[in-house]
Amino acid sequence: MSSVQSLEDAVPALDSLRFAPMTVDDLEEVMVIENSIYPHPWTRGNFLDSLYSGYQAWTLREPGGALTGYFMLMLAVDEAHLLNISVRRDLHGKGLGRLQLDKAFAIARAHRLDSILLEVRPSNARALAVYERYGFERVGIRKGYYPAADNAREDAIVMRGAAREPEA
Repeated sequence: MSSVQSLEDAVPALDSLRFAPMTVDDLEEVMVIENSIYPHPWTRGNFLDSLYSGYQAWTLREPGGALTGYFMLMLAVDEAHLLNISVRRDLHGKGLGRLQLDKAFAIARAHRLDSILLEVRPSNARALAVYERYGFERVGIRKGYYPAADNAREDAIVMRGAAREPEA
């Protein structure tokens, strides 16, 4: 077996992945991913507050149950706000972020919301590229929004995406 083939075997087929509502029982696994991919991760308390607030919280799992990603979506009066979307580091670039965005937009459409708003760090080039390919547009800047190294702050790029049907 070639190394390319073994790598392909390790990546789950997108149609084999399953969404499930996030629960408190998922948080141990969620925190492992969160802490491994972000220099300033959400805390367990952030996730608990979001769950207890009734936000749309979803996990994405492989058929065997391994957590591959998750997202947190707050529904507002006229739009949804994507608070957190994350993919396990070894699966970056495999389409799982797009799959989660499809789910988030399906939820927004089901609640008759026209768009999803999000913030992203300017330093997160991978996420920016995903959002722009998905059709999000830059609509503003939030100055000093994110914590950064050495007690500094990093701005956030505010982006909005129209709640449209996913591309085939």
